[in-house]
Amino acid sequence: MARVRKIPQRMCLGCQEMKNKKELVRVVRTPEGEILIDPTGKKSGRGAYICPSADCLNQAIKGKRLEKALSHSVSQEILESLKEKVVT
Repeated sequence: MARVRKIPQRMCLGCQEMKNKKELVRVVRTPEGEILIDPTGKKSGRGAYICPSADCLNQAIKGKRLEKALSHSVSQEILESLKEKVVT
């Protein structure tokens, strides 16, 4: 009998819904303190997940959920680059 594989679930910072990890975009704060998008989901560091939509990203920024999840302040230029990359 084949085993049923468990699909990893993560919570979106914007809409606060649990979704499959592969459906979400991972934003990571590396050990060096750099904040970037992790398309592979494998980079080391503190990760946060957001739906690939403008609404969820705006809610996460407005509620400062992104800063809380990454335990680091996020500069305006990083937020602009996130908006460009996430909403494509």
